[in-house]
Amino acid sequence: MKWTKDDVEKYASAKEYVDTAVIPVQSFQLSQDEHLVKEAFAGEVLTIYANEIEKELSGRLLLTPTYTYNKQAGIESEISRLNDWVKDIKAQPFEHVFLVTLDLDLKKQERNLDGNLLWLPGLKPTSLQSQEAVQMIRSQIEQISELIRSYW
Repeated sequence: MKWTKDDVEKYASAKEYVDTAVIPVQSFQLSQDEHLVKEAFAGEVLTIYANEIEKELSGRLLLTPTYTYNKQAGIESEISRLNDWVKDIKAQPFEHVFLVTLDLDLKKQERNLDGNLLWLPGLKPTSLQSQEAVQMIRSQIEQISELIRSYW
């Protein structure tokens, strides 16, 4: 289920069956032109992964809005805010909370997070429609879905 009106209505009436939340986490900054394209591409890739995970595990999983933070502020200052999101989500109650990111800085802070971190290595900025990219994403989605199922 996605963070849409219709899906949230379904979730509200079937909470007991939806025990897993996925939070996409992305850094954002406009202050450094040399990183704009890389950051935008990472956002596209993260959105594809999150939507594919939701599609693969639909009915048991809620995909939250993307948690976006300013990289200039520093990842350490965001850990507390992100953990607040996880705390609120677990109060619903969600038994499993996964944070999905391409951000290596977040991976380095994994031990300080209250949710399970799924770090995905980034792709080179290329066409996401290429056969190679589609196959690689599909393969990784299968592995990620298997990993999430192992928590169930």
